[in-house]
Amino acid sequence: MKVIRFADLVAQGQVAGKRVFIRADLNVPQDDAGNITEDTRVRASVPCIEMALKAGAAVMVTSHLGRPTEGEFKPEDSLAPVAKRMGELLGREVKLLANWVDGVQVAPGEVVMLENCRVNKGEKKNNEELAKKMAALCDIFVHDAFGTAHRAEASTYGIAQFAPIACAGPLLAAEIDAISKALANPKRPLVAIVAGSKVSTKLTILQALAKNVDGLIVGGGIANTFMLAAGLKIGKSLAEPDLLGEATAVIAAMKARGAEVPIPEDVVCAKRFAADAEATVKAATDVADDDLILDIGPKTAAKLAAQLKAAGTIVWNGPVGVFEFEAFEGGTKAIAEAIAQSSAFSIAGGGDTLAAIAKYGIEKQVGYISTGGGAFLEVLEGKTLPAFEILSKRAAG
Repeated sequence: MKVIRFADLVAQGQVAGKRVFIRADLNVPQDDAGNITEDTRVRASVPCIEMALKAGAAVMVTSHLGRPTEGEFKPEDSLAPVAKRMGELLGREVKLLANWVDGVQVAPGEVVMLENCRVNKGEKKNNEELAKKMAALCDIFVHDAFGTAHRAEASTYGIAQFAPIACAGPLLAAEIDAISKALANPKRPLVAIVAGSKVSTKLTILQALAKNVDGLIVGGGIANTFMLAAGLKIGKSLAEPDLLGEATAVIAAMKARGAEVPIPEDVVCAKRFAADAEATVKAATDVADDDLILDIGPKTAAKLAAQLKAAGTIVWNGPVGVFEFEAFEGGTKAIAEAIAQSSAFSIAGGGDTLAAIAKYGIEKQVGYISTGGGAFLEVLEGKTLPAFEILSKRAAG
């Protein structure tokens, strides 16, 4: 996918003295007092801002935060804590401007933060008048918020339509590269891990991947539904019996291409869903009517680990068991360690997946960790994200 890259504009000396509008993803979690509890997204946005400042640009940065009501600003919607944290990271004051749509004063070498863009009337519906006003504020629009790339809003899509130049920031460009490497031109075998509680939320992803991957590992509640489809009993485990036809179709689609969906050989069961529940390893054929399957068993984990170590490319979305409970973390831990040891290019995304990566300390061994939840899933589904679409349109002129 061809897009204009902000880094290239900087390298070509096209940024000095220009007004640069950066759409970042600064939607951070906060406690009841408004303190930021986890600042990864703020830290991740700093390189793009520093790149623009060093190049001599007049820099504006905005983001959404939470779910404010358009046209009604409330103190808890404010980016003030984010501006303060950003200032600490940049080592300079970051002024926060409210009511900025009709004009912003910022000099080259300065950076200002524009208050929560989702408070602007017409933001979510990508109102054309709002988008044109935003575009008029800048000479260069930089989209650097992959977490919002699947939404066509005024500050992500509309502004990119009307700004003199629209380009991808370093974070967004890295996502485009990683996604292309993993899905468009993968080194084979390509193995995908799709896990989660429900097949229904990931069905279109499973169907899309079944046409492309060499191995499709399912986990969590999704695996239980596939076990049912394979004729196994799952006791009172979480599953969606009404989707057996769809699960069977995915297995058949993979088989037709000489690929497979490995069904667990052994599982870890408990009689109740609790951290202190007694864990029992059983063959997949021995699950009792009152059992809950909460993880894959050691035999299955070893088989999947071997498959991952032999892969050329790995896409990971979702833990394969209740890894938050120590007794049921074995499967997810084995998969995380196998990905870390594999020479494959790996791309991982989704909140629970990132939590597992952090828990097992394998951040450095994963090829690329995607920052977008919904956006990452839509890419796996084979959809073209609005942000990518408009940026490639603009690059094509």
